[in-house]
Amino acid sequence: MPKEIKDLKEFIKIVRREQKNLPSAKKITIKKNKKNGITKFKLRTSRYLFTLKVDDKVKAEKIMQSIPPTLTKENKN
Repeated sequence: MPKEIKDLKEFIKIVRREQKNLPSAKKITIKKNKKNGITKFKLRTSRYLFTLKVDDKVKAEKIMQSIPPTLTKENKN
């Protein structure tokens, strides 16, 4: 089931799995739209597909750096 997350801090908590009751992430897909400059981060867990939309390139780069290296990344342009 898809869920859109609007809060950046909540998305980072799920990616890092800071609490044990949060679902464990399997992979993250990063999709960049060159027309309007929106970057989508799609985090796949066993139950949900979490999506975060960012329109700022600086924020998108910071989020990419905060992704743990153990998580499988897939870039789609």
